[in-house]
Amino acid sequence: MSRKQLIYINQLSKFDGLKVTLNGWIYNKRGSKMLVFLILRDGTGLLQCIVDKEDVGEEMFEIADSLTQESSVSITGIVQEDERSQGGYELHVTDIKIHQITQDYPITPKEHGIEFLMENRHLWLRSQRQWAVMRVRNEIIYAIHKFFQEKGFIQMDAPIFTGNAVEGTSTLFETNYFEEKAYLTQSGQLYGEAMALAHGKIYTFGPTFRAEKSKTRRHLTEFWMIEPEMAFYDLDMNMDLAEDLITYIVERVIERRKKELEILGRDLAKLEAIKSPFPRITYTQAIEILTSDATKKMLDEMESSRKEEEISLNEELKTIEKEHGQAKKGRKLEIERRLREIRLRLDEIEEDLRNIPVWKTSALEKVWGDDLGGSDETILTMQFDTPIMVHGYPSEIKAFYMKHDPNNDKVALGVDMLAPEGYGEIIGGGQREESLEVLLERIKQHDLPVEAFSWYLDLRKFGTVPHSGFGLGLERTVAWLCGLKHVRETIPFPRTLGRLYP
Repeated sequence: MSRKQLIYINQLSKFDGLKVTLNGWIYNKRGSKMLVFLILRDGTGLLQCIVDKEDVGEEMFEIADSLTQESSVSITGIVQEDERSQGGYELHVTDIKIHQITQDYPITPKEHGIEFLMENRHLWLRSQRQWAVMRVRNEIIYAIHKFFQEKGFIQMDAPIFTGNAVEGTSTLFETNYFEEKAYLTQSGQLYGEAMALAHGKIYTFGPTFRAEKSKTRRHLTEFWMIEPEMAFYDLDMNMDLAEDLITYIVERVIERRKKELEILGRDLAKLEAIKSPFPRITYTQAIEILTSDATKKMLDEMESSRKEEEISLNEELKTIEKEHGQAKKGRKLEIERRLREIRLRLDEIEEDLRNIPVWKTSALEKVWGDDLGGSDETILTMQFDTPIMVHGYPSEIKAFYMKHDPNNDKVALGVDMLAPEGYGEIIGGGQREESLEVLLERIKQHDLPVEAFSWYLDLRKFGTVPHSGFGLGLERTVAWLCGLKHVRETIPFPRTLGRLYP
C-alpha cells in the first residue's frame, strides 16, 4: 500500500509539465475580468498560481476571486517553468479546494507599527521577511550541530533550574523550587565543565535567561546559547575554535540561504568578506583605539554625514508626498514603498544622531579597567570588515572562574568576539581556572555561597586539567547575518522587558 505524500513549492523542478496539488495559504491576490493571479505560500516558498476564466469556467473563477489573504486552500494545476516567476515556476490552475476563507486578517500589506506587529507575532511570522529570518536561523542551528559533531564533540544538556549562579544573582530570575531557592540558568558553562571532564569535548545548546532591565536592540530576557567546553584547551586553542565555527557558519549560510538573505536585503559582499584569520587585539589595544584621534575623527565624520543625509531625505520626502496625491495606482504603490524606506531610514538617522555624541564621550573617556559597553564594541567593529577577537581583559571585570594570566594577575585569559557592522559581542569565553585553592578563594572574594559550588569544586579535586570554552549567542548571530536592526526579530516569540505575550 503506497503512502500519501504531499508536494511542496520547493520541489516543483521535479514536476515540470505535470499536474500537481499544492496545499497552503493565499499570500496575495490580484486580477482582472478574465485572470486571477494567486500567490500561494506553503512554508517552503511562494508560487504564482494563474486562474484563467476560459480554462476553469465561471464558478471556479468566482471561487478564486473570492479568496482573501491567508485563506487556506488546496490548489491543483499544471506546473510550468517560467524564469520571470519567483522560484522559476508557476502553476496554471485547474481546481481549487477551500479549507477556510479568512476574514479581516489583521496584518495587511500596508505599513504597521512595531508594537502592533509584536502583539501579533503569531501571525507576523507568516510574512516573507520573518519567514526568511527563521530559515536563516534554522540553517545556523544546523551548521552549529554539523560543525561540532564532525569535530568529535558530543552534545550534552545542562539543567535550566540551577541552585548556583555563574556570574552572581543580580541578573537571574529567581524561582521557588519546592520551597528551595533556585534560578533560571544564565549559562550551562559550569555543568559543561563537568561534562567535558567526562568526554573531553562537549557542547550544550539550550535556552538561557538574563533578568537585565535593558531595552537595547541587543537584549532578550530569554535566548539560546551554544556553549562548547574542551579539556586540555588553552586560550589560543579556544580562539581558534571560535574562529573556525564562525567562518563555517557564515560560509554555509551564504551557500544555502542566499535567497533568504536577498529577501532581507542583506549586503552579501559584507558576509563574503568574512574570512579567517580574524584580527586579534588585546583589551589594552582596544582602549587605545577607542581613545585615539582617529576614532574621534571617524565619529565626527559619521555625525556630519548623517546630518547631510537627513537633509537630503527630508527634501525627497516633501517632493514625493506632493506627487503621491496625483499619482496613478502603480506609481502610487512605488511611492508608498519609497516613503516607508525614507521614514525608516530617517528614524535610524535620528537614533544615530542621538547616540553618536554619547558614543564619542564613552569612547574618548575610557580608561584601562573599564568594561566595554555596547557602543564601545560598535565603534571597534566599525574599523574592521571581519569579526575581531578582544582578549586579555582586566581580571577585576571578569567572572570568578576565569583564569588569570600567569605573567600578569591583573589580566584574565578571556576573549570576546565582536561581529562587524556594529553588531557587537556574539561570543564570550576563555580559559577556566583549574586550581582548587585559587577557585575557592575567588568564590569567597565574590561573596558567593561555597556550599552551592561544592560539586563544581570537586572538578578541581579529582583530575583537574587546563580547560577552556565559550558561549555563542544564537540570536545576536542571527541578527548579524540577516542584517537585522533589532534582536527581537531573530526568535519566533521574543521575551523582552515587559513582553510576555503572545
